[in-house]
Amino acid sequence: MKRIDLRSDTVTLPSAAMRRVMAAAEVGDDVYGEDPTVNRLEALVVEMTATDAALFVPSGTQSNLLALLAHCQRGDEYITGQQAHNYRYEGGGAAIFGGIQPQPLEFSADGSLDLQLVKSYIKPDDSHYARTALLSLENTQAGKALPLEYLSAARVFVDQHRLGLHLDGARAFNAAAYHQCSIAEISRPFDTVSLCLSKGLGAPVGSVLCGRRELIQAARRWRKVVGGGMRQAGIMAAAGIYALENNIERLKEDHQNAELLAAGLRGIDALDVQREEHQTNMVFIQLPAERSEALQAYLSTQQILIGAGERVRLVTHLDVTADDVERVVGEVKSFLQRR
Repeated sequence: MKRIDLRSDTVTLPSAAMRRVMAAAEVGDDVYGEDPTVNRLEALVVEMTATDAALFVPSGTQSNLLALLAHCQRGDEYITGQQAHNYRYEGGGAAIFGGIQPQPLEFSADGSLDLQLVKSYIKPDDSHYARTALLSLENTQAGKALPLEYLSAARVFVDQHRLGLHLDGARAFNAAAYHQCSIAEISRPFDTVSLCLSKGLGAPVGSVLCGRRELIQAARRWRKVVGGGMRQAGIMAAAGIYALENNIERLKEDHQNAELLAAGLRGIDALDVQREEHQTNMVFIQLPAERSEALQAYLSTQQILIGAGERVRLVTHLDVTADDVERVVGEVKSFLQRR
């Protein structure tokens, strides 16, 4: 029985074709700037995003951290979302490594940060306060693609208030697929953008931080400081190149499968299914915690993996087909109709 893993799109497995290009990758010492495949990946991302420079790093967490360290000095703060990954789920790295204070705010319903609310939290130029240096956005946020006009408005806003602008774009390619635009259009308003290769694009590891040249130069130094300098990293970069050249267009299939999943689950009375119009590859279901845990346990016996809790995130990706979605819906329905 095939295993279906809906916990995250980080669980994707490299295809046979991707493994072949990894095995054949030309490599060198990336810390010296001599790995030709890493250099080719970084150049490809620069071209696709229309940015100045790019830096290949081991993880999205490190990519976000390097951006914060490049933008902010000790005693500075960045404004971000209460549920933002680089505030809630990255171990407090900005505070640990950079002495950078987060100022989290509640997201709006569409996943944006209300710019008037942000304005009210920018600190005065006064020695009593941390200096507000950066606004950090997330796209997608809980699977929601931020409106393109909001991204442009955020650029105008930070220019008015002399802030930097960073994008945690772990799933920015999903946002581009949703809006049917290029990744350059998503990236254009930002000073730095973190792009993940190991989610829906299917690479086994790695993210790329791109943006203004002087910020990427600072991030390259910080990459070495935090232990992210890699040697013959072209083996991994080759997977990233393959992902960018082959797996972007198919992200739309993940969005379609998420729609199928939501539609099927909505037919089950015991479930509260949450999927908004501008969501991409995620569906959320809500049910009492004890039933959620029992459902998780049952599905695991059927080789279907989901998270637990009162609100469960289900994520479609390249290893989940329309037939898999049908099977998941059938098993959830079977379990809940018996309980």
